[in-house]
Amino acid sequence: MDSLGFEDFLPSMAQKLGAEGLIEELCKGFRLLMDCERGVITPESLRRNARRLGLEGLDDEELMGMIGEGDLDGDGALDQMEFCILMVRLSPELMQGSQQMFEEVILGM
Repeated sequence: MDSLGFEDFLPSMAQKLGAEGLIEELCKGFRLLMDCERGVITPESLRRNARRLGLEGLDDEELMGMIGEGDLDGDGALDQMEFCILMVRLSPELMQGSQQMFEEVILGM
């Protein structure tokens, strides 16, 4: 049996749920991982949720690297928009599909 990687999982979710449903699920994932007091995902909130993510054993530098991958404003945390953008960016097939939809809309104008 083949294992399903994240880059395969997100496009299949998008196909099943549609764009709006996918965003809703990503937002649920964000809320699950965020620091409730600050309303963002921090290295500390990732550390607290490491078991849920299968990331036990990651050190602080690795957690900061994960945050840094999507931290567009440089504040050391991921807000909901940054998290959603990062999740889509991590799925090349979904990114390609998004670009194709955008081009179809632009060319259809």
